[in-house]
Amino acid sequence: MKLQTNLSIKRQADNQIDYSSKIFLLGSCFSENIGNKLSYYKFQSQQNPFGILFHPKAIEQLIKNAIQQKVYTEKDLVFNNERWHSLDAHSNLSAPDKKDVLINLNTALVETKNQLEKASHIIITLGTSWVYSYVKTDMIVANCHKIPQKEFSKELLSVAEISETLHAILALIKTVNSKASVLFTISPVRHLKDGFIENMRSKAHLISGVHATIALETNAYYFPSYEIVMDELREYRFYTEDLLHVNKTAIHYIWEKFIDCWCCEASKATMQEIETIQKGLSHTSFNEDSEQHQKFLKNLEEKKKSVIKKYPFISF
Repeated sequence: MKLQTNLSIKRQADNQIDYSSKIFLLGSCFSENIGNKLSYYKFQSQQNPFGILFHPKAIEQLIKNAIQQKVYTEKDLVFNNERWHSLDAHSNLSAPDKKDVLINLNTALVETKNQLEKASHIIITLGTSWVYSYVKTDMIVANCHKIPQKEFSKELLSVAEISETLHAILALIKTVNSKASVLFTISPVRHLKDGFIENMRSKAHLISGVHATIALETNAYYFPSYEIVMDELREYRFYTEDLLHVNKTAIHYIWEKFIDCWCCEASKATMQEIETIQKGLSHTSFNEDSEQHQKFLKNLEEKKKSVIKKYPFISF
């Protein structure tokens, strides 16, 4: 009896990820789910210097500003709920003191440019096609920061607009890094505040826009995170209590599919070593002074030294 439909995901033939890879992740909160997994297994990865960015226009703006070495000033900030914000960034970069916000923004821009220049793999996760424009400037924003809704207009990006934006993103990246592999994926997180039908339209536009783009580009790829959830994990038990975000089980399931597709076989043995160490580090002893526990700690230290000897950039 067959109780599940499985996606056939072709293993990546070239440009695979290993421990020499430098991975940069941008986009929706799902990019952070995968980014956290990469960090856990000690890959060389960085994620979202500007915080979570939900739509392709916000990602394009960040990349453009970073490459063009924009410097944020006070005129770029807005004040709401006793905090200063940038409409280009997530509220993680906001602060009560505008000087702190400017430091956060400009430091993150420098970091973004640095990561774009040295990345071997850039993973971009798109969350929605719905965008908001700030009425005062008629500019599309990355985050509304709970500013009253009446100050924004809302629109759905067309497939053509999304494809045009993604082509622009790839062109910008190539100006500073022509060798990076760019991997697009669609977040399985449901944006039901837009509405059920509106969420499905949004995801459909993203999927169509991505495929229209990668069909004409080299070194651009697609990983089916969204389809894995929709077709293989078709139950609410794979969501958190809000029924919008996927839970740890689903994230791990997608992670395993991602590793099978994109990670080179030689790195999987190192991943197992690191997982053993990570589990050891989280172990709590009932008797820390016991001979058994001291042997455990010594053995764990030897395992750490062995991994660090092979990969000096790793720290625990």
